[in-house]
Amino acid sequence: MDMQTRDSTTSPLVIPEIVALPAELDLGNADSTGQQLRTAFRPGVAVVIADLSATTFADSSAVRILLETADTATASHAELRVVIPAGQVLRVLQVLGVDGMLRIFPALDAALAAPRERGDAPRSSCADR
Repeated sequence: MDMQTRDSTTSPLVIPEIVALPAELDLGNADSTGQQLRTAFRPGVAVVIADLSATTFADSSAVRILLETADTATASHAELRVVIPAGQVLRVLQVLGVDGMLRIFPALDAALAAPRERGDAPRSSCADR
């Protein structure tokens, strides 16, 4: 097998950057949490996982930082995956219609196992559940 054929059949290993978010995400900590998420998109990082598994409360500030982080991912040619188990935080995103704008997973292991999105694939709030 020549080098060109081999390169077209293999894909690079993607090791995601995981950022665990606090139990409560609100105006008091949204800016620092948003900065932590945006900083995770350093050169060479293809996937960042925002892990809200322990987050039990989120206000509109949390929604804002998730959307800003999604924009950072796009600008960095990277992917943002969001882990939100069923519950109040997921319901807030659903009520606001934001769940369809983010790639949401019910657990960290599901986010880790997911294939990388290619191009402008549509996002779905339920397809990964």
